[in-house]
Amino acid sequence: MSDEFFLSLRHCLHHLYGVARTLSWLHFLPLALLALAIFPLTGCGDKHENKPDPARAVRYVVVGTAQTLPALERTGEIHAHDETTLSFRTGGRILTRSVDIGDRVTAGQLLATLDNTTGKNQLDGAAADYEGAKASAQVAALNVSRMQKLMPTGAIARTQLDSARADWLVARARLKSSEAAWRNARESLGWTRLIAPQAGVITAVNASAGQVVSDGQSVLTLATGEARDVAFDIATPDAIPPLDKTELRVSLLSDPSVQASAALRDITPQADPQTRTWRVRATLQNPPAAMALGASVTVTLPSSAPRGYTLPASALTRIGDKPAVFVITPQSRAQLRAVVPASYTATSVMIASGLEPGDRVITAGVSTLRSGEPVVPGEVQP
Repeated sequence: MSDEFFLSLRHCLHHLYGVARTLSWLHFLPLALLALAIFPLTGCGDKHENKPDPARAVRYVVVGTAQTLPALERTGEIHAHDETTLSFRTGGRILTRSVDIGDRVTAGQLLATLDNTTGKNQLDGAAADYEGAKASAQVAALNVSRMQKLMPTGAIARTQLDSARADWLVARARLKSSEAAWRNARESLGWTRLIAPQAGVITAVNASAGQVVSDGQSVLTLATGEARDVAFDIATPDAIPPLDKTELRVSLLSDPSVQASAALRDITPQADPQTRTWRVRATLQNPPAAMALGASVTVTLPSSAPRGYTLPASALTRIGDKPAVFVITPQSRAQLRAVVPASYTATSVMIASGLEPGDRVITAGVSTLRSGEPVVPGEVQP
């Protein structure tokens, strides 16, 4: 009920009291009792007020001092700094392969051969054509010489000499063509032999005897020189600092005490279509002998992320399309604050800016919180 109602009721009772005194209070006793019965009921009609929502207990973390991400470790393999992929320049069936992985070879050494039966037949045919063309050219040249001697005597007509010269030109052109075909056949036969271009070590074998290969298909990989690289894969190129500022630490997987430093060499411009990772190569500086070709190593690279604050990934939410977190204010209310993440992992996020040491960040149930909602700081998440 309203305050005006109470005031009116009070005036009414006062008026009844005056009437009772003037007349007889016994006549108005029922009316007075009725008024007294109604008066307590007016307390049940107190004005309704909106009750505030109860404060919600939340889990949170206290922002500490800024820190950097821990160093990133990847498993890699030792490769030669300079590697050459060897292949046949023609296709065919591999007849022999005289080397295997780890073999040292010298420049000019025969490494593998193809079945050259077809090549030999082509060379024999080209050689026969060449010999026939050479004989025809010689006969045509002699015929022209005789015609030139008989022409002054009038024994032959001018047209006969012209015809002989034409035959000689045709024979000479055929000789050049057959000679080129013979040389091509001879060179093609040489393509059935795989020769080492320089000294080195065989680091990969991609084909075996009896296998049919196409021209240009990789058969062997030859490592030359003494320089060594380490190759490893990363999930994103952003994990690598700038090329000219990166020095990696490399340790042998089987014996971590064997270590060397490496300078970043290159990163593939595109991800591997199968693994969706980027291949990184770094050149070892004075590698120990234990880091032989093919050895497995652990590569440690410094973090490229700026200093920031590490939070559980569950603390992250959004303001529109921007990342944000809920911070507990001194008035115990949830305040939505925009932040700038530096990096992510499966369970945590590094915040580069937007927070200060001592801020209390809510880490659970942020999807149902509203900015300004009262909260009660509950359990502190470690």
